[in-house]
Amino acid sequence: MFKNKVAVITGGAHGIGKCIADEFRKNGAVVCVIDKAEGDHFVGDISDKKVLERFATEVIEKHGHIDFLINNALPIMKGIEECSYEEFQYALAVGVTAPFYLSKLFAPHFSNGGSIINISSSRDRMSQPQTESYTAAKGGIAALTHALAVSLSGKVRVNSISPGWIETGGSIYDGADAYQQPCGRVGEPLDIANMVLFLCSDKAGFITGENICIDGGMTKLMIYHGDNGWKLNT
Repeated sequence: MFKNKVAVITGGAHGIGKCIADEFRKNGAVVCVIDKAEGDHFVGDISDKKVLERFATEVIEKHGHIDFLINNALPIMKGIEECSYEEFQYALAVGVTAPFYLSKLFAPHFSNGGSIINISSSRDRMSQPQTESYTAAKGGIAALTHALAVSLSGKVRVNSISPGWIETGGSIYDGADAYQQPCGRVGEPLDIANMVLFLCSDKAGFITGENICIDGGMTKLMIYHGDNGWKLNT
């Protein structure tokens, strides 16, 4: 489906990003990954403007164009009690500024039918305590999505995905952990990768500016004491 297409993925060495990269490769795409982790990809910290510029230059010099940009890299998660000013800025640099700047750098080089997918989080609409840096970054990228969709109208479609609880370590959950999702299970990386590939395909040609929450219905489930095995401990 994506033979000879070029997909760029940030944070593509592990977890959801690796699954997305693997699925693109299985479908014939050439995949360019940037990640802080060492490996057979471009190694660099996307909070650094110069790193982003070097990476974008290398991709274009090697391939001449791109078709898909997947902004997936993970911001740090720290809360108001412990998160420093610098750490909060770093989270926004990774989670919002880098996706914006890569979109800007690659904008002249997208092929017809190009697509940007921003990976947000269901935390763009709900929170746990002490998660401000991550939540702010994910809310920011969700809003950035519709702004880019309008600015790049007619050139590149831009959508975001908000994953819920996605287990990337292979653990199996049951009981209340599973049933807080109406689908009855915790998510897995392929649940997100499948949507990324769909949104990049011609089948999604009339979809842009959208944020699609993939959380097994977790954000729709009202929870009261005694429901689904939960009890309030005071």
